Amino acid sequence: MTRIFVTIALMGVFVGGPVLAQNPPAGGQNPSAKGEMKQSGSEVKEAGKGMGQQTRNGHMVSGGKAFGKHMGRAGKHFGRGVKKGAKRAVS
Repeated sequence: MTRIFVTIALMGVFVGGPVLAQNPPAGGQNPSAKGEMKQSGSEVKEAGKGMGQQTRNGHMVSGGKAFGKHMGRAGKHFGRGVKKGAKRAVS
């Protein structure tokens, strides 16, 4: 029985690794300024949803943490979009 579990685990390690390495993650792409702005809006939406779900269940601190993390990511995307837009406008 133990041999079966070990075999399955080793298959997962050796077969799963190369399969996951074939496709780059979604964040590895280089979206346009418009795409960055859209991602920023999506992050703001997720911030509100995450905070609402946590506070509804009485977890105020966790809600604030989720809100802060998503808003930070939204600001990062917005800043990248402004940078790309400004570079395009100047050049």
